[in-house]
Amino acid sequence: MTTAARNAARLAKRVADGEPSLGRARRVGRMLRTLAATHPDAHCELDFTTPLELAVATILSAQSTDKLVNSVTPALFRRYSTALDYAKADRAELEEMIHSTGFFRNKANSLIGLGAAVVEKHDGVLPNTLPELVALPGIGRKTANVILGNAFDVPGITVDTHFGRLVRRWGWTEEEDPVKVEHAVGALVPKRDWTMVSHRVIFHGRRVCHARKPACGACTLADDCPAYGTGPTDPIKAAALLKGPSRPHLLAMVGIPDDEAPAPAAGGEDQDAP
Repeated sequence: MTTAARNAARLAKRVADGEPSLGRARRVGRMLRTLAATHPDAHCELDFTTPLELAVATILSAQSTDKLVNSVTPALFRRYSTALDYAKADRAELEEMIHSTGFFRNKANSLIGLGAAVVEKHDGVLPNTLPELVALPGIGRKTANVILGNAFDVPGITVDTHFGRLVRRWGWTEEEDPVKVEHAVGALVPKRDWTMVSHRVIFHGRRVCHARKPACGACTLADDCPAYGTGPTDPIKAAALLKGPSRPHLLAMVGIPDDEAPAPAAGGEDQDAP
């Protein structure tokens, strides 16, 4: 067993036995600093210019990919620029425009209902508080936190499938319920950092720490991860699993020359659940 594997096994046992709160806080702090260096480009990958556009894009992103949603929204935003436009939308036309994102009938219901509710209850202006947002059709707590953090600069933790999976894998929390995960991580992370930490964790989930085969041997967080060894620990084999446009930076962070790294494996894991 390698030194890294032995250290990970000891950490995993400590986490399983009930990691002391101070030790966990210090470990999370180190991981947060490493995540910031690993993903300096982390950001909301949905394209938008207004809070309403972000709300619409986030609704469309359920069970889809940001890339696909971004290919649909330019024409959609030109056709529907206000809440009233969505409230009065021709359902068949709207469904056709969003068809490729999947679950288009349910999403059309949400967008039409969202437009009507914003017009009726908020004079056509998307509200900027969590209670008001989650009361709107199609907007749950995850979507509301995306909107608050990225459109209104109100700190929020976005617990999508990647975020929940990683913070459990890292031993930050054992909670499964997204709201409980949000509160548990919120207690470990300074509030001012909630939005950016959400982006960085999600970036790491999409680019490095995949669900089925994480790139453990090419992961900057390996020293503080109790799940190290879930994926290949050989650096070159792990390098093939790194995804995304920042792949050269990720390779450099772990000391793998770009010309020695294998071509990235096919496929990706950026699809999200609702």
